[in-house]
Amino acid sequence: MNKKYWCGNLLLMCLFVLPAAVSGNTLERQRTDFLQAEKLIAQRKDQAFLNISQSLTGYPLYSYLQYQWLKNNLHETSRVLTFLSEHKDTRYSSLLRSQWLSFLARNERWYEFLQHYRATGNSALECQFYWAQYQTGNKQPALNEAKRLWTVGYSRPEECDALISALIASPIFTQDLIWQRLELALKKDNVRLAEYLKGLLSEKHQAAADVWLRIHKTPALIKDTSVWINPDQQGGRIFAHGIDRMAKTDLESAIQIWDGKKRHFPIDTVTDQRIEKRLALALAFKKDKRAYQRLNRLINADTVVREWKVRAALLEQNWRHIADALTGLTDQERLEPRWQYWQARALAEIGDTLQARNIYNSLAQDRGFYGFLAADIVDKPYYLADKPVLVAERELAALAEENDFKMVRELRFFNREQEARRQWWFAVNKLTKERLMTAAKLAQQWQWEQMAIFTLAKSEYWDDMELRFPVNYLNEVSNNAYRHNLDPAVVFGLIRQESVFDSHAKSPVGARGLMQIMPKTGQQIARELHEKWQSEASLFNPDVNVKYGTFYYKKLLNRFNGHFALATAAYNAGPGRVGQWLPNETVPADIWIETIPFKETRKYVSAVFSYIMIYQERMHRKALRIKDFMLDVLPG
Repeated sequence: MNKKYWCGNLLLMCLFVLPAAVSGNTLERQRTDFLQAEKLIAQRKDQAFLNISQSLTGYPLYSYLQYQWLKNNLHETSRVLTFLSEHKDTRYSSLLRSQWLSFLARNERWYEFLQHYRATGNSALECQFYWAQYQTGNKQPALNEAKRLWTVGYSRPEECDALISALIASPIFTQDLIWQRLELALKKDNVRLAEYLKGLLSEKHQAAADVWLRIHKTPALIKDTSVWINPDQQGGRIFAHGIDRMAKTDLESAIQIWDGKKRHFPIDTVTDQRIEKRLALALAFKKDKRAYQRLNRLINADTVVREWKVRAALLEQNWRHIADALTGLTDQERLEPRWQYWQARALAEIGDTLQARNIYNSLAQDRGFYGFLAADIVDKPYYLADKPVLVAERELAALAEENDFKMVRELRFFNREQEARRQWWFAVNKLTKERLMTAAKLAQQWQWEQMAIFTLAKSEYWDDMELRFPVNYLNEVSNNAYRHNLDPAVVFGLIRQESVFDSHAKSPVGARGLMQIMPKTGQQIARELHEKWQSEASLFNPDVNVKYGTFYYKKLLNRFNGHFALATAAYNAGPGRVGQWLPNETVPADIWIETIPFKETRKYVSAVFSYIMIYQERMHRKALRIKDFMLDVLPG
C-alpha cells in the first residue's frame, strides 16, 4: 500500500475517532461529577457543590441538578430568578417556581409573590395568590374568589385557611353558602367536613343539619316520617339524598319509598331526574330487566343514559326495544363500531338480513372487537392495516440530540425511571403529531415499549402493528402458555392490556409486573405451586410474573368451565363479581360482555380479545378466531 495514502487514511480515521473518544470520556466524567454533586447537596456542602457544578453547565442534567440545590436554598433570590430565566423551557422551572412561591408566602413577601405567580392548577398556590391580593389591599375581589373556592365537597389544603377564615368573617358569608358546601360534602361522603360545617350554622339550622347527617349515616330512617322537619325544599333534598344512599345497599326499598313518598316533598326537576337516573342505572347495573322501562322515564338523556338504554334493552333481549334505543343515540354515537354492530344485530334479528350484512361488511374493516365480531359473521379475514411509521435515521438522531431527550437518556442511565417518564411527557407534550411519531420510534429504538406505545397513541396514529404490539418476553410467554395449554396470543393479549409490557408496572392498588399480580395473590399461587414465596419485588421478575399470571388465568378458566369471556372479566374484576353477574337464563356472550356493569371491565374484555386476535396475526398463527371466545353464558 502507498505509505502516503495509508498515513492520510490514518489521519482521517483519527479525526473521526478521537473526538468520539474524547466525548465519551467527557460524558463519563460528567456523570461521575453529577453523582458527586448530588452527594454534596445531601451533605449541605454548598460551596463545594457550587464549585463542582460549574464543570457541568453543558451536561444534560444540569438544570435538574441546580433545581435540587435551589429547592433547599429558596432564600437565594437572585439565583432562583436567574434559574427561572435561564431554564424557563425546562420542566424544573415550573417546579422551582411553585416551591419558591410557597416560600414567599410563608415569609409574607406578598408583592414578590404576586409579581412571580403563574396559574398552574395548584389549589394551595391559588389560595395563597388570592390571600396575597387580600393582604395588599384587593380584599373584595379576593373574597369573591374565596366564595368559589369554598363551594366544594372536600377539604382545601391548609394554605387556604387564612383566605377561608377571612371569607367566614366577612359580610358576604351566608347560611346558604354553608348549606351548599354541607350538601356537597355529604354527596362526597365527607362526614367529617359536614360535621364541621354544621357547627358554622345558626342554632335554628343545626337541627335540620342533624337530620341530614343522621339520614346520611342511616338511610333507612327515611322510612320513618317522624324524623322529618317541615317538608320544605330542603327537606326534599334531604329525602333525595337518603334515597341515593339507600340505593347502594337496598335498591328495592329505595325504589318503593321514592315512588311512594316523593310527591310529599317539593323536589325540583333537576333533583328528581338525578335520582330517577340513579335508580334506573342501578337496576341496569344489577342486570334487572326493569331498567329499560325506568330509563324511559328520564326526560333529558345524556350519553350514559342513551347507551345504557340500549344495554337495558339487550338485557331484555327485546330486539324491537334495542332498535328503538339505538335510534335515540346521536348521529355521531351511531357511527361508533360498538353501536354499528348492535344495529346490524338488531336488523338481523328483526329480519332485515340484507341491511344487516351490509353493515357487517363495512364494520369488518375496523380493527377492533366489534370489527372482528362482524368479520366472523360474514366470514372475512381480520383487517389489520399494518402500516409502519417511516422515520429517517437523521430525524431520530436529531430528536435524540435535543436537550429534553438527552435528559431522558441520562435519567434512564441512572435508572431513575419515574423521573425519566415525567421528563419524557414534558418533552413530547411540546411536539407536533408528526414529531410525536418520531418520538414513538425513538422510544421503540430505546426498547422503552410502553412509552413508545403511549406516545404513538398521543399522535393518533394506530397502524404500526410492530410498535403497538411488541412480542417481548417471548420465551417467558411461550413456555408458560404451553405449560397451561394456552395459546401464547392469549397471554400476550393480557400483558398488552395489563401493563403495556412494563415489567416494573405497579397499579394504584398494588398489582405488580407484566400481568399485574397482587402480592397476596402471588403468595397464594406460590403455595399452590409448592414454591417458596420470595418477596413482593419478585413479581417484577418477568419469569415469575408470567408464570404466576398464566397459572392464575388458567385457574379462572377452569373455574368458569373454559369460558374465556368470564375468565377474562374475572382477571380484571375478580371471580366473585363475575359470579354475581351470571344470568338467570342463557345469554349470548356478546350481550353478556356488553352489559357488564363496570365500564372498566367491559372495555377490558373487549380490548383483550382484540389484542389476542392481533397477536395471532403478529405471530403468524391462525389457531383462534374471536368466535371461539363467544360461547353462550349459562345461568349461574
